[in-house]
Amino acid sequence: MHIGESLNLTVEERKDLARSLVDAAAGRVRVFVNVSTFGTGNALDLARHSESVNASGIVALSPYHWQPGPEAHIDHFMTLGGGVGIDMIAYNNPKHVQVEITRPILLELMERLPNFVALKDAKFDMNYFIHACRVTSEASPDFSVFTGIEYLLTSIPVGGSGSFSNCAEVAPSLVLDLFDACIKGDLERARPLQYKMSQLLELLQYKYPAMVKYSMGLLGRPVGGTRKPILPLKEDEKAHAREVLEALGIFENEPWGW
Repeated sequence: MHIGESLNLTVEERKDLARSLVDAAAGRVRVFVNVSTFGTGNALDLARHSESVNASGIVALSPYHWQPGPEAHIDHFMTLGGGVGIDMIAYNNPKHVQVEITRPILLELMERLPNFVALKDAKFDMNYFIHACRVTSEASPDFSVFTGIEYLLTSIPVGGSGSFSNCAEVAPSLVLDLFDACIKGDLERARPLQYKMSQLLELLQYKYPAMVKYSMGLLGRPVGGTRKPILPLKEDEKAHAREVLEALGIFENEPWGW
């Protein structure tokens, strides 16, 4: 999602990146492309391009800035999902876009869009998340609800399917271990892993996504610097990152490189 700074890229760069992602995956994993942008028509253009390069699906935020009412909010997703033949994941992030994918909107989209397959929830409100899991599971057992970051120990037991992960860019083994423990219901194993994950999250959320990108480089996965308005880390911040990653055993326990 926004780890790749999609909002700081030109349209052509976003399209080139989508094409490159699909080519790199080479059919080994499904590729969902973030098409969120200002204006439904602009997002639809990115969605149709994603379909043209054989992406598996799209991820789309609610409309930015305008704070549309329910009718316009639903129309936004109907236009995107109905405008392509690939799957769609709706992204709920009311903190940043000022509107929420409410339960009625969620259910109406499920009823009207057969290619609406999942919700990414970045509201981080357990009451909302639990109800979203409940109503979607009743409507369709194949529908997935993901958390925006790795709150797996609390989300999976109530019906969550996993999370979108920025920690996996740095510590994929830790993320997989936590996911496996939660899926198996091994709370004694999952609890310390979730505590460790929360410490890593605290680091990576600082000056996001600059800290994520710098930490990736320390693990042999360079992705370049950030673009303004995201500023690069200062030297003391880089030193702090190394200290935290070392203390968490990331250098010792995680794979090097890609």
